[in-house]
Amino acid sequence: MQFDAIVVGSGITGGWAAKELTQAGLKVLMIERGREIVHGEYETENKAPWEMPFRGLGDTAHYVREYQVQMKNRHFNEFTQGHFVNDKENPYSTGPDTDFTWFRSYQLGGRSLTWGRQSYRWSDYDFGANKRDGHGTDWPIRYADIAPWYDKVEEFIGVSGSPEGLAQLPDGKFQPGMKLNVVEEHVRKVVADKYGRCLTIGRTANMTVAKPEEGRSECQNRSICARGCSFGAYFSTQSSTLPAARATGNLTVVTDAIVEGVDYDPKTKRVTGVRYVNTKDGTQAAATARLVFLNAGAFNSVHLLLKSRSEAMPTGLANSSGVLGTQIMDHANTLSTIALFPQFNDRTTFGNRPTGAIIARYRNMDAMDGSGHTRGYSFQGGALQSNWGAGKREAGIGAELKDRLHQPGMWRFVLVAFADCVPRDSNRLTLDRTKTDRFGIPQLHVDFAFGKEEQAALAQAKADAAEMMTAAGGTVIMGLDQPGAGGTAIHEMGGARMGNDPKSSVLNKWSQAHDIPNLFVTDGAQMASSACQNPSLTYMALTARACDAAVKMLREGVI
Repeated sequence: MQFDAIVVGSGITGGWAAKELTQAGLKVLMIERGREIVHGEYETENKAPWEMPFRGLGDTAHYVREYQVQMKNRHFNEFTQGHFVNDKENPYSTGPDTDFTWFRSYQLGGRSLTWGRQSYRWSDYDFGANKRDGHGTDWPIRYADIAPWYDKVEEFIGVSGSPEGLAQLPDGKFQPGMKLNVVEEHVRKVVADKYGRCLTIGRTANMTVAKPEEGRSECQNRSICARGCSFGAYFSTQSSTLPAARATGNLTVVTDAIVEGVDYDPKTKRVTGVRYVNTKDGTQAAATARLVFLNAGAFNSVHLLLKSRSEAMPTGLANSSGVLGTQIMDHANTLSTIALFPQFNDRTTFGNRPTGAIIARYRNMDAMDGSGHTRGYSFQGGALQSNWGAGKREAGIGAELKDRLHQPGMWRFVLVAFADCVPRDSNRLTLDRTKTDRFGIPQLHVDFAFGKEEQAALAQAKADAAEMMTAAGGTVIMGLDQPGAGGTAIHEMGGARMGNDPKSSVLNKWSQAHDIPNLFVTDGAQMASSACQNPSLTYMALTARACDAAVKMLREGVI
């Protein structure tokens, strides 16, 4: 099969690549390793707990056998398990000192069906961080380069949020933000008045204004997003970019197909296409194209580059620098504090808001503040009340218990810190030479650990969180300062970083391989640093930007 472009992966960035390239007139093949899921046909979306065999909690013994990693994801349950991989069938290996939970969703739409939807712009504090403190390699772009593409993405996917005028967290093209609850409003005022810090509603790809022309409704405040949303109220490939790409008539989609390798012609120094295997029957096929975009997810894209080694490129495709697979990152995160606010127990809320509150970064911006680390952190969380589910931990029976559980519960405020993870050569991906998957493909091997920078940041975050909650009249009952396992932020990135120098980076400022001009990697693998904000919005903006550049280069005959 011959195409203008091949897009490997159908998640958040794969959907964007398909949309942008097809709308530019290119004939595009999208290859997805997982099954097809049709928008609106989400099997468990509207089921009640009593309609599920295990009342929504799932078969724990089965999960231990088949989903020993995925079951640790907070969105994983009996309703959503079909949107997560079977770990037994999709193994990876880790180093002796590595604790890394790799959460994955292999289906059409990828993790766009299960993501947390938090959508934040990065600023020049983030794009300039490596240059300032010497970690990693300098980004070849700054905020001005990507700002128009943030605009484009936000307006298309629908991001609700409140403008705050913060240099470290730039405002965007927002739909009206969801509302803070009474406790959050109280804490917002105290945090602003006493510390000059900003607590605001989480900026989320859940729409508050419908787009009927696209078949998308406003959010229904159910907060069961990971089941799939037939309303199209949150951004997913299925509800947004895929319909747009298909409307052009230029898209071909192949599901249930694992790409084994990207083919490279050493004479032309171009990639020529991909080889893939059907996961249902094991048959092999190939496709050729003038452009190849890798959007399989950060680790999978690096895995594909590593296993696409050849005589011309023995250490991996596009790896003349030797840095392919190195400097992977994930936000260091931990539960910094839980505080009780019983003084608000006579107030309650209605509905299930699908986003929380955030406290924007405030440390180590214009000057180092002596907190023992050079980067920053932000908090996510918010105030919530215990509900009727607390009854499973309480004594009682009959009408008295039901009446009691109908009453508003205790207010508590939760703050989870997300700290910048600095890039390190020791945090890396390699091919496991001793283990293969069920298709005979070498497993991906992960070596990862947090270091002194992240430890210091989380220690300071714990102290800050407790101080702010106490100042607001809360009673702190616990707090942690140790990071969770790598991968628990679900923000894995890096491994094929951008940079100005081909000797120390894999990609240039257009997300284009230094070594191979018609190869682009526009998912999280391209990231040169992690910031402390959720990265998905940046992935999408960089993808749209790279597609625009690639089409221009193609038409100009450069590639």
